[in-house]
Amino acid sequence: MRRALALHEAPRGALCAVVVCGVLTLLSSCGWSGGGEARRLPAAPVGITAAAGSATSVHVMWNAADADVKAYEVYRGTTKVKEVPGSEHMVDVTRLRPSTTYVFTVRARDTDGQVGPCSREVRATTPAAATADGTAPTAPGRPQGRVVGSRAVQLSWSASSDDRGVMSYDIHQGATKIHSVGGNQTATVVTGLRPGTRYVFTVRARDAADNVSAASGTVRLTTAPGTDDGRGTAPTDFRATTRLAGDGAYYLDLSWVPPRADGVVTEYQVHLDGRAATSLVFGGNPPNGRATYDFYVGRDAGVTHRVRIRAKLPDGTWGGFSAQRTVTTGAGKP
Repeated sequence: MRRALALHEAPRGALCAVVVCGVLTLLSSCGWSGGGEARRLPAAPVGITAAAGSATSVHVMWNAADADVKAYEVYRGTTKVKEVPGSEHMVDVTRLRPSTTYVFTVRARDTDGQVGPCSREVRATTPAAATADGTAPTAPGRPQGRVVGSRAVQLSWSASSDDRGVMSYDIHQGATKIHSVGGNQTATVVTGLRPGTRYVFTVRARDAADNVSAASGTVRLTTAPGTDDGRGTAPTDFRATTRLAGDGAYYLDLSWVPPRADGVVTEYQVHLDGRAATSLVFGGNPPNGRATYDFYVGRDAGVTHRVRIRAKLPDGTWGGFSAQRTVTTGAGKP
């Protein structure tokens, strides 16, 4: 499902009262700049997820915006609990209660101080506290990794063991924690890296009592220099067919498997005959399995089209293009 946000004009100099993430907020000039031109508010962050990292913490993650975002504000219910720079798109919310369900939202603030609408709500439930648990999980074993082009790497490791169970795994880049995944996950894709750069990654396991394991062995990877076709971050199993609708118009029916990424993929761009033809944004819960989309291409039979698709990755960059398919209207399946 695709959603559009409409901004309505108001008289210059007026104060707008809006509810943002459940909080009544006053915005000056209702989105007007001092020069009289309308300013666009930052868009609501998309791809937001939340997962318990321990009995007292939740890891919140969202897709980076491609706009001029200065900071992201993270809310627990109606309370602002964290703020991170615009270059970051994940945070650990700590000092929570065990066995409690929390609701989180995120909103963006631009360099002019304007705050956009809040993201959709996500919920996470912290597990019960572990009584007198002072034993940390074992270190994750046998870490491995591979470079996925110039801006991403894929990491995997062997599961840790713990007397009460592993709650999550923390991924570190050097000395900095950059992400967290659930305790049942032993692989992830890290995007947003720099081309031709050497990185060192380690993994640590965490249990519900917030005991953290020793670091795994290191994984040293160097991203490819320059730009590449990004095939490692491209949608896979891309298919395209044409059909004639009842109104006499031809449509392209597309389907694909979303790329594996360190977060949620919500936006795609379709290229038709070498040019960007349309973009689509999935609202609500984007498909994890095969995704589908169709769009109008005209009323003439016998027209040949070349089509391919690419995804906007959670770090705000475009991934690689899928394989290109060639279809002809009125000719059935290619």
